[in-house]
Amino acid sequence: MEPILVKNLRKLLMMSMDCQIPQEKIELIQSELGLPKNFKNNLLPRYPDFFSIRDVKGLDHLCLENWDSSLAVTAREEKLDFEGFQMGCRGIPKDGNILGPFAFKLKYPAGFRPNRKYLEEVVRWQKMAFPSPYLNARRVESATPQARKRAVAVLHEILSLTMERRLTSDKLDVFHNEYRLPCKLLLCLVKNHGIFYITKKGARSTVFLKEAYVNSNLIDKCPLLKFHEQFASLIGRPCSNSDNPLAI
Repeated sequence: MEPILVKNLRKLLMMSMDCQIPQEKIELIQSELGLPKNFKNNLLPRYPDFFSIRDVKGLDHLCLENWDSSLAVTAREEKLDFEGFQMGCRGIPKDGNILGPFAFKLKYPAGFRPNRKYLEEVVRWQKMAFPSPYLNARRVESATPQARKRAVAVLHEILSLTMERRLTSDKLDVFHNEYRLPCKLLLCLVKNHGIFYITKKGARSTVFLKEAYVNSNLIDKCPLLKFHEQFASLIGRPCSNSDNPLAI
C-alpha cells in the first residue's frame, strides 16, 4: 500500500502552487488519504528523493523534491479512451455526456430535466479545452472560462486522490491558496452538480465525486480502502462508508 500513498502525496504536491503544502494541512486530511498517523516520522524519511520538510515563514511545509511528468496525469484523463473518442455526437445528449479529451463524466439527479438550451451550454463546456491541473496555476490566466473549468478539474483530482472520493467542504477550502480554488467554493460545486454531490450532516457539508458512486455505494474501491476495511473487520470496527448518506 505504501507506493500508492507515496504516489498520491507526490501528486498532491505537484498540483500545488509551489510544490509545497503546510504539513498541518496534510495532517488535516491524512485519514482521508489513508496516511498513517505519524507519517512525518514513519513514512517521509524513507523517501528523501521525493519529500522534505522545510520551515517556511515559521511553519513546517511538506515539499516535493523532484517532479515526475509521468504522474502529471489526472484520474479523469486515465479513464479516457484515446483510441476512439469523438468530439461530439449527433444531436444533443440528454445527459450532457460526450466523449472527448476535455469532457467530464456527468450524473444528474433522476428528477433533473434540463432543457435543450441548458444541454447545449453543457456540451460546449464539455468540449472546451482547459489547462491541466498539474500546470502551475500562476501560468493560468485567471477569471477566464478555461481557468474556471480547470478549477473544477483540480477539485475532481483532489477528491480522486482520497480513499472514498469525498471530503468535507471545510477541508477542501483549507487548500484554497495552494490550489487557487474558487473564492466561492460551494457555489462552484453546486453549479457543477453533475460532477459533485454536496450533502449536509449537521453543520458540515461533504463533497462527493458523483462518478465514483452508485446510490450510496462506492463503485471501485481503491486498494488502500480495501486494506483499511479488511483491517477494520479484523478488529471489529465498522467501516466508515457504511453510513454514507449519498443518494443520487
